[in-house]
Amino acid sequence: MSELVYPPVITAAKTMFRILDLRLDVRGSHHVPRTGGAVLASNHVSYLDFIFCGYGAHESRRLVRFMAKDAVFRHKISGPLMRGMKHIPVNRSAGAGSYATAVSALRRGEVVGVFPEATISRSFTVKDLKNGAARMAQEAGVPLLPVALWGTQRLWTKGRPRTLTRRHTPITILVGEPMDPAEHPDANAMTAALRARLTALVDQAQRDYPEQPAGPDDAWWQPAHLGGTAPTPEQAAELDRAGRRTSSAS
Repeated sequence: MSELVYPPVITAAKTMFRILDLRLDVRGSHHVPRTGGAVLASNHVSYLDFIFCGYGAHESRRLVRFMAKDAVFRHKISGPLMRGMKHIPVNRSAGAGSYATAVSALRRGEVVGVFPEATISRSFTVKDLKNGAARMAQEAGVPLLPVALWGTQRLWTKGRPRTLTRRHTPITILVGEPMDPAEHPDANAMTAALRARLTALVDQAQRDYPEQPAGPDDAWWQPAHLGGTAPTPEQAAELDRAGRRTSSAS
């Protein structure tokens, strides 16, 4: 499979990392298999998470095909790039086709990236997960790897201005041990196990993170249970519901 778009995009991303002097802490990348299909299932705290989740597979020289909402593929700038990198569009009103495309890619030996929370977590904790990632891993017979990202929310997240020129930001990428779908009785049980593993990895990333908020005005990126001013999970869920009501009314 020829790759004309993805390698230059990776080079551009790595250049951005150097210009911004991002302090990348990548652990567990050796868990990503060098051959064969796999699902990477990441927590979701930033609009840039696909860049950093994909970087977690860089050591294994794998290109990750991310599932993303189809609106991104219709954009005049991002659309050609997404299609050129062979990412997978998701139409949430007709998801069966996207699911089948992802399973076919896994069976061909591709690595597919998924954000099973579906939307960015405003609370910066792990939300309830959709079971699609587990279902895909089970149907294709490939490992499912949890991926925890932390610090990416400080660059660009929901409800906050973009700070894409922010320099020296620590970014943590933790790739967990592969989960064997054969060891779980069904997709719901595997999803529950995935959420537990993701939560543990995110907790570890938060504990090990080398910076703390500089003061009350900077505490927005820290979850409430660690003393930050991010919404609690309950408050975040209500904000999500309000956003859906607004979207459906417009």
